[in-house]
Amino acid sequence: MEPASHLRVAPTRRSDYNRVMKRLLIVEDEAIQGKALQEELQDDGYEADLVTSGTDAVKRVQEKEFDCIILDIYLPGMDGLETMGRILSRDRQIPIILYSAYSSYRDNFLSWAADAYLIKSSDTKELKATIERLTALRPTS
Repeated sequence: MEPASHLRVAPTRRSDYNRVMKRLLIVEDEAIQGKALQEELQDDGYEADLVTSGTDAVKRVQEKEFDCIILDIYLPGMDGLETMGRILSRDRQIPIILYSAYSSYRDNFLSWAADAYLIKSSDTKELKATIERLTALRPTS
C-alpha cells in the first residue's frame, strides 16, 4: 500500500482540468467589486488579474498578454476611455469590454472602439457570455 502522499486530489475548478486558461485583466477601482468579479471569473476557469487604475492597466498590458480586458470607465487619474486608447495603440486586436455603471458613455464616440459596452450588474451572465464570445475569437496567448 502506497503512503497517502501519493494520492492525487481531484481538481476542484474547471481551470484545473483545462490548462489553457484565457487571461483576463479586470480594471476596477472599487476594491470589493473588483475582487468579487475576479474570484467569480477565476472560479469559472479564467486567469484574472485585477488592477485599480488606468495607469496600472497600461503597465500590466506591457508586462503580460491578455485575451480580454474588462474596463471600468470612471477610474482615478486616467479614465477608462483614455486607458482603452493607450492599450489599443499597443495591441489593436485585444478585445475590450467597457463595464460601467453608467449608460451615458455608450453614445460617446470614444467608447465605440470597445468590442462591447455592458452596464454593471450583480448578475454576471451577460458579462460572462460576452467574455466567452470575444475570447473564442482570439487565439490563446
